Amino acid sequence: MTKLSVNINKFATIRNSRGGNNPDVVKAAIDAQAFGADGVTVHPRPDERHIRYSDVRAIRNIITTEFNIEGNCLEQKFVDLVLEVLPDQVTLVPDAEGQLTSDHGWDTIRQRDYLIDIIRTFKKAGIRTSIFVDPLREMVEGAAETGTDRIELYTESYAREYSQNRTQAILPYIDAAKLANQLGLGINAGHDLDLQNLRYFAENLPFLDEVSIGHALICDALYLGYENAIQLYKRQLNHS
Repeated sequence: MTKLSVNINKFATIRNSRGGNNPDVVKAAIDAQAFGADGVTVHPRPDERHIRYSDVRAIRNIITTEFNIEGNCLEQKFVDLVLEVLPDQVTLVPDAEGQLTSDHGWDTIRQRDYLIDIIRTFKKAGIRTSIFVDPLREMVEGAAETGTDRIELYTESYAREYSQNRTQAILPYIDAAKLANQLGLGINAGHDLDLQNLRYFAENLPFLDEVSIGHALICDALYLGYENAIQLYKRQLNHS
């Protein structure tokens, strides 16, 4: 069954807009677990404009489900944090400095040697690794050569094209997933998955281990309630 990891960055964005500790990000992690999420994801950025490094440390102390930290491993500060808190999984994302949101995967061919080294560092510490990739065969093949445990398929193009032609939109992802499985890689997915497009994606993508969803789920929670939103997303996955 595909697992749901809830990205709680948006709670921190709201908190930081006013100062103080409302909403409480640590409580958001605790509640995600209590409401049925299979994991909690955070994405600290160097400017700490949403999740702060202190949040990551505090969540590590209370987490009882899977903890996934994603971010830019080109930043030594991020590498040091991950090695300090030892999450269950680290997801490596090739963000540029100051980037609003992740918008592309690694070039696993051009950046192969770097990825081999940094993945070895995390795996030596006992942390499962996943790297963000576009649904391209050559990038999946390159990922397999880095030693990563999993890939996370960047699903923005699927989400964008879903309403026009969902059958066509998912084809490159199916191809990438089948190839990844053949190469011994686990498969995660994320970015712009929501209540409209998630079920079809999960039903049709083979070997899908986990999805990480934040923005859409938190937006839905504003109208539907946090617990209800998590359960609705879980229901889409359980139907697959």
